[in-house]
Amino acid sequence: MIFDISSPSAIFHAPFYIRHNQRRLEHLASLGLNLNEKTVLEPGAGIGDHSLFYLDRGCKVTAVEPRPENNDTMRNNISKSLSPHVNNITIIEGGVDALADMNERFDIVHSYGLLYHLPDPTTAIRLMADRCAGVLLLETCVSHGNEIAINPLQEPSENPTQAFDGAGCRPTRNWVLAQLRKQFKYVYMPKTQPAHDEFPTDWSKPNTSATGLSRAIFIGSRRKLNNPTLKQK
Repeated sequence: MIFDISSPSAIFHAPFYIRHNQRRLEHLASLGLNLNEKTVLEPGAGIGDHSLFYLDRGCKVTAVEPRPENNDTMRNNISKSLSPHVNNITIIEGGVDALADMNERFDIVHSYGLLYHLPDPTTAIRLMADRCAGVLLLETCVSHGNEIAINPLQEPSENPTQAFDGAGCRPTRNWVLAQLRKQFKYVYMPKTQPAHDEFPTDWSKPNTSATGLSRAIFIGSRRKLNNPTLKQK
């Protein structure tokens, strides 16, 4: 796929990305979690498409994003969104390391599409957990396999959707689960997946998505969630 990487809106709002976000957010809404009127921390907020998901539910959002061009686009998009809660967002320019300078803990930490763009996902999960008083909602690209591995790789830093520092990873699901268990008493995965080919339902088969990417969703919680849409891992 070829995008105009000079324009964040052009790439984040290309049909491929719009479809991807729709499938992820409709799936999140289907899980029956209490996502209304919460405090939300969103590291790696991009241009705010997921921020609006929470703003429309009356949440107060702190969006953290390292790229100034993405932040400018986020402000512009949210100001024009007509959401009645448009003023309930604070935008911080910074990477995931900015979380270390925060004192507040949030009801929800929403990290969709960030972890695999980081060179040190171990520290990232710890920092997100430190800021989490309720649930961490984590979605990331992962590698197939049962081993515990981070699988580092390089990404084009000039692309506003890729690793800010040019270094990312494709951890296995077992690696993510192991890290979450160090930080949370309760760790879950959804029983269903977004209706998108990047989210496998049968991990015994090779990756067949058009992009070659496979994704998974994880939930770390401070308390037990009696939720029939989730399975404890």
